[in-house]
Amino acid sequence: MGLMDYLKGQFLEIIQFQDDSRDTLVWRFPDEDKEIKRGAQLIVRESQVAQFIYLGQFGDTFGPGKHDLVTDNIPVLSTLKGWKYGFESPFKADVYFINTRLFTGNKWGTSNPIMMRDQDFGIVRVRAFGTFDFRITDPKLFLKEVSGSDHHFRLDEFADTMRSRIVSVFSDALASAKVPVLDLATRYGELGEALLPLINPQTQGRYGIEITSFILENASVPPEVEQAIDKRSSMSAIGNLNDYVKFQMAEGLAKGGPSAAGSAAEIAMGFGMAQQMMAQGAFNMAGGQSAAPAAAAPAADILTPVQVAQTLGVAEADVIASIEAGDLKGKKIGTQYRITKAALDEFLAH
Repeated sequence: MGLMDYLKGQFLEIIQFQDDSRDTLVWRFPDEDKEIKRGAQLIVRESQVAQFIYLGQFGDTFGPGKHDLVTDNIPVLSTLKGWKYGFESPFKADVYFINTRLFTGNKWGTSNPIMMRDQDFGIVRVRAFGTFDFRITDPKLFLKEVSGSDHHFRLDEFADTMRSRIVSVFSDALASAKVPVLDLATRYGELGEALLPLINPQTQGRYGIEITSFILENASVPPEVEQAIDKRSSMSAIGNLNDYVKFQMAEGLAKGGPSAAGSAAEIAMGFGMAQQMMAQGAFNMAGGQSAAPAAAAPAADILTPVQVAQTLGVAEADVIASIEAGDLKGKKIGTQYRITKAALDEFLAH
């Protein structure tokens, strides 16, 4: 073999990436320590871009097509001196091929619960998972922030690298949107589309990728919040305590028959009967004396929201809400509400 043949063997004349896989994001051309001949052919196929890097500096990015490589069209290489033998000024650089097609069905999920503030339930722990589609839009930023100098960066590596980052972006978007937990747990389809305008500026600005579709498949909250959501969903048309008690009684009738259905009303009725019997002196201590002086009887007719809530088997907040809505009559003394027995009887009679 002559000197010319030997020297030609040291130069790269055709640079291309014939991608036959479906999971390659970035592939570095294996130069085998060879230099690129001036005028060499760079072939970039559809859904690919080629990025030149020399000594850690980004050169030009080439789109689909056939390109003749000369130092004039690769700015960072244009100041390189020619090879000492003068053979058309060959140069050495790393060439990365980046796949710009759409990658679909990528999974994301929270490994630990994320904390979100909800106007109805306060601070809530949420677990979520789903899928997303993406494409690389900024090859330089993607190489710098995601794939690095990996010679063959695949989807499984991308998933490992990006899982926590996608969850972080999702958490930030969720906090910015102030989505109620009730909507988070019941409107999966709409939520993903609604969050895209908040998610994409972050993924494009940080990692050079565009999320074309973001799907929330499931969001789970702690059991106590789930129960509250289920109850609220069942009572979507109920807005006051009166209707709530009726709802509870109907629920009891369906589950346990008349005795269960009447439990809330029976508690209230029994309470009223006890009050009446006390007023009439039906409960006596030893020696035939009344258990309480007559002056104490009127005081027993005054109830607190806590006592009403316990009597009806509902939350104190529901009692207060009914008072403030005017459904249940109550008097505010200082910062506390007081409800008369007569007002409670009137409420239950409606």
